Amino acid sequence: MPRDHRPATSVRVLLAEDQGMMRGALALLLGMEPDIEVVAQVAAGDVIVDTALLHRPDVALLDIELPGMSGLDAAAELRAQVPDCRVLILTTFGRPGYLRRAMEAGAAGFLVKDGPVEELASAIRRVLTGETVVDPALAAAALSAGPSPLSARECDVLRASADGATVADIAVRLHLSESTVRNHLSAVIGKTGTRNRTEALHEARHQGWL
Repeated sequence: MPRDHRPATSVRVLLAEDQGMMRGALALLLGMEPDIEVVAQVAAGDVIVDTALLHRPDVALLDIELPGMSGLDAAAELRAQVPDCRVLILTTFGRPGYLRRAMEAGAAGFLVKDGPVEELASAIRRVLTGETVVDPALAAAALSAGPSPLSARECDVLRASADGATVADIAVRLHLSESTVRNHLSAVIGKTGTRNRTEALHEARHQGWL
């Protein structure tokens, strides 16, 4: 619908999605709503804040798995730099840990991608009224799962090990002693109930703790 024919209260949306086909489809479907306008589209997380500062969207619709910066980290930056912009996380991965981290980052909503576009459009409108919109099944799963057992430093060490880095490499990267790195990795393996750091990393990602 041409901008001239949109209502004066049209909701301005920024869309962050790295898959071009999905991004285009979402933009097209949301653009068919008479009161929603997609004013910007980005494919990477590290340009979200700059794009939001330029276009001043009312709502940012963010995927989690983005190159450059995750949607969760971008949500936290948006809260700090563009506080008037409400954030909706839209992801393929309905993981309880992701939901908890999204809420901690200041997101106003969390939905999985397989829902109907009418539900997404409704969520965009609702978060503007101050509501928090969360996929009901995911909310129930998050409550039963509880918080992440990993500390922030343990998460840092586990992330640093993701590329096969040695204990010495991780120690240098994080400015820690090698014994401290070993202790953190041992704690992570114990808390995740796994046998080694590779399994621990997989389990932490599966749970949405990283």
